Formats: sequence, structure tokens, C-alpha cells
Amino acid sequence: MKALLDRPAPAATAALTLRRGAARVLIDNWTGTSTVPSRTLYPHQWSWDSAFIAIGLRHLSARRAQRELESLLAAQWADGRIPHIVFNADVPHAAYFPSPDFWQSSRAGRAAGAPAAPQTSGIVQPPVHALAAWLVHRSDPAESARRGFLRRVYPRLVAWHDYLLTRRTLGEGGLVAVVHPWEPGMDNSPAWDRALQRIEPAHSATYRRADLNHGHPADRPTDLDYGRYVRLATDYRAAGYDDRTAPHQFAVEDPGFNALLIVSELALAKMARELGNDARPHLAHAGELTRRLVNRLWDDRSGIFRVRDLIDDTPVDESGVTGLVPLIVPQLPHDIVDRLHRTLGSPQFTAPSTRLVPSYDLTGHAFAPHRYWRGPAWFNTSWLIERGLRAHGLHTSAARLRQGFLADAGRSDFAEYIDPVTGAARGARHFSWTAALTLDLLCTDHADTKELAA
Repeated sequence: MKALLDRPAPAATAALTLRRGAARVLIDNWTGTSTVPSRTLYPHQWSWDSAFIAIGLRHLSARRAQRELESLLAAQWADGRIPHIVFNADVPHAAYFPSPDFWQSSRAGRAAGAPAAPQTSGIVQPPVHALAAWLVHRSDPAESARRGFLRRVYPRLVAWHDYLLTRRTLGEGGLVAVVHPWEPGMDNSPAWDRALQRIEPAHSATYRRADLNHGHPADRPTDLDYGRYVRLATDYRAAGYDDRTAPHQFAVEDPGFNALLIVSELALAKMARELGNDARPHLAHAGELTRRLVNRLWDDRSGIFRVRDLIDDTPVDESGVTGLVPLIVPQLPHDIVDRLHRTLGSPQFTAPSTRLVPSYDLTGHAFAPHRYWRGPAWFNTSWLIERGLRAHGLHTSAARLRQGFLADAGRSDFAEYIDPVTGAARGARHFSWTAALTLDLLCTDHADTKELAA
């Protein structure tokens, strides 16, 4: 594995130390089959983490990047869903909660197609996987062809999207819904607060939080929010994780989640063409989802996309980074791109101590600079926005964000996230997606950014 550090890379001499540090994080967090986000706080495999990790790993080893995605897809359910956690059977249950004995996937999820092994969670995370798989393929097409990578992962990714487009279109507008605050990946965003107020929290005596063993309580979700997360997961488990019968008390259309589905449908279209299949269904899905995203979630007054609460079918009046992530959608109307660009550069999202994008409006009533997704600036969402800026030709803003990303990644020891007010590193260190996306920004030639728009 150490040989990965010696691979040549298209990076200037000044960036080599940063590159080697990022590679070291990924090597140290490799388990033999996949990469953990953090050796302390997150000791299993996470769904969208592995997608981002594969995007970075492709610059070190295309084969390892393929294995990262293949190990995740090996835990896919028969109904198509890719679970948000794949549990490592060698990790004690007490090391992380909710643990396998909480989710009970192989028993409670049997009717929904959960595998007998490995054990997984029952919820999902944003669909970045097809984008990651396409980028991994393009990084070494010969190795991909030799191993039959695209031919093996394409049908699994199609099944994943089909699950979302059939089982998770819960509202009248045809967008994909998330049914737990952990599913959009932005766990305790203020965008979920109003919907969560309807949820009776699970009693604290019925579970034990393991995240506080490694994270400061001031950084983590509150006990009240955590009790509500547990209640929602418990109710979903009781319904056998069946979206057709589950009494979803929490159901929202999230702009970031749907934007990533659009981009991944475009990636599937590329894969289909490469394999000699019909790309038109994927292009049609991407086009229709883009139309619905704009019609359902765009707020012209505020210049940002809003979350829509499906219980009362109303937009949520909170401005978070999820409303900026749709910049990654290639066919977004030009006037909306311009408005998003202005919002990104406004006092709402221009942090005093980092060029990364804060996770929540700096002027918002719920802003908290170090509490998880209620203000801190994250590297993965900033990477998505940087990619979106480049896709729309906003190269000056993209370069500024890229420079800030790389500077903060290096000085923070590849932190999980950054306090936007003080610039202090927060959360876990040696965080895998921070390291992986650092590698991508250091090594990419930017040629793949506009490719998905074709």
C-alpha cells in the first residue's frame, strides 16, 4: 500500500507534501475492503463517504477506487437501496450507535431485500455513487475494462436509482424524498427543525449515544434531536423498512439530494453509451428531475433552493448549503445560476475565516459555528459547489474556493469540518473524504467537469 504514495501526480512541488499527507490518511483508514471515514468516530463504511473517497482514490489507484465502490454495492438490498452504513463485523457494537443490533437489517429488512450479511442500516444517503463510478472508470479506462468494472456496477446503480425514483417519490411533485434527517447527509441542519418538532423523541434510557465518546457535546446534535432520530429509525424498522407501508412522519424533498441524483443520472447515461446501452432513459430522468427541482424547490425571492416539507407540502424558510449544491446540475437555467452565485458571495455564506461554504446562513437565527451542520463549513459540500462553479464557467470563484479548500485541508490536518468564524478545525481529524477530495483538487485536470453536460 505504501507504493501508492510514490505514484506520480500532476501537482506542483509545493503541493506534494499536501498530496502525500492526503494519501497517508486514505492508506491509514483502509480496512482491507473499504475506507472508514475516521478510525475513532466512524469505524464502519458510510455510503456517500465511500463515493467521495473513491473519487480521490482514483488518483492513487483506480483498482482500489473500484474496490471501494464494489464493497459498498455488495451490501445493496434486493429492492435497490444502498444502505447508508455497512457494518464491519469485527467492530464491537458499543463502538458506534446505532449499531447492527439496533437496525436488525437481516431480520427486520428481510421482506425489503436486506442481505443476510453484511449487516447494514436501513436508511440511505445522497446518490453520489454513479458520478463516482464514472469518474473512477475515466481515470483508467483500460483497467476498468480489464476488470469489467462498468459492466458490473452499472445494473446495480440503475437499480439504486430505480428504488429512489419509484419507492421514494412520496409527494405530488415527483422529486425524491428523504425520510430521516441522516439521509441527506446533513444530519442536524436547521432545515429539518420544523419537521422534527412533530416527532416524539425516544426515551434516553432506551439507547446510548457513542458519538459523544469521541466528539465534544457542543459540536454534536443535541440529545433532543438525537432522541427524534432514534424514534424515526425505530418506526421505520418496525415497518420492515418498507416505503409503501411505513408511516413516514418525516418526509422532505431535499434540493441537494435531488441535484446529486440528476448528476448521477447523467453519469449513468455516459455509462450506458460506453456499454452500448440506451442512454435516453437516463437523460430523460435528468431533464425531468431538473424541471421539477426548479418548479418545486427554487425560491426566487431568496435566491436559493428550499427544502419542501411533504407533510404539509410547504417550503421550509431556512437557507442552508443544500440549497446551493444544485449548482452542480449542468442544465440549470442561467438566471438561477447567476442568482445562486450571488447568494454564495453574499454575507449569508461568506465566512470571515475560511473560503469554504458554511453549512447554514451565517446571518440565520439558528446559526451555530461549531455544531455539526448548523454552521460549520464542510469540505465535501464545498467540493460539490466548486465543481458546479467550474461547470458553469465561473472559474474565478471556483479557483478561490479551491485555494481555500486546499489551504484549510492542510492546516487542519484534514479535519472533518471548519468553524467558519474562527477558522478552527472541528470534528474528527484525518477525515477520509477531506483527504480524498484534497487529492482530487490537486490532481484533476478539470476536463471531466463539463463532460456530464453532453
